[in-house]
Amino acid sequence: MRTAYYPGSFDPVTNGHVDVIRRACGIVDRLVLAVGISHSKKPFLAGEVRVDLLERVAGPIGEERGCEIVVETFDNLVVDAARTAGASLLIRGLRDATDYAYEMQMAGMNGKLAPELETVFLPASGPVRHIASSLVKQIASMGGDISGFVPEIVADAIAKT
Repeated sequence: MRTAYYPGSFDPVTNGHVDVIRRACGIVDRLVLAVGISHSKKPFLAGEVRVDLLERVAGPIGEERGCEIVVETFDNLVVDAARTAGASLLIRGLRDATDYAYEMQMAGMNGKLAPELETVFLPASGPVRHIASSLVKQIASMGGDISGFVPEIVADAIAKT
């Protein structure tokens, strides 16, 4: 069974994340969606809310694609969390050249720390390439319509906060 680890803040989960999740399910048997919990940052959505939303959004994708999906939190090094989860792959989404430069550095550092883990980059599909959770948070905090950037369940949950 090939297991991949897809870490992120998922604050909030966006249609871009959904794109990566759907495509990652096509190459692995088990996908661990890992919600990073930083004790030094104030999140837009609480960790338990992000986990719940990811489970609700990703569960049907896993069923449709025949991929087991697990959602968990982590607050340590990604490579250590991925090892604990039994992963052999790290999944990273790329939107543009800025993401590429940063992610290449991270892949190099992670590769040195955990040579047994391979980083797989999935470029964002055209329709979601522009979506960034930081911009979604900004739009939402100013009362804007985020429905074109996030799954409906996420938009509904944010509207209730």
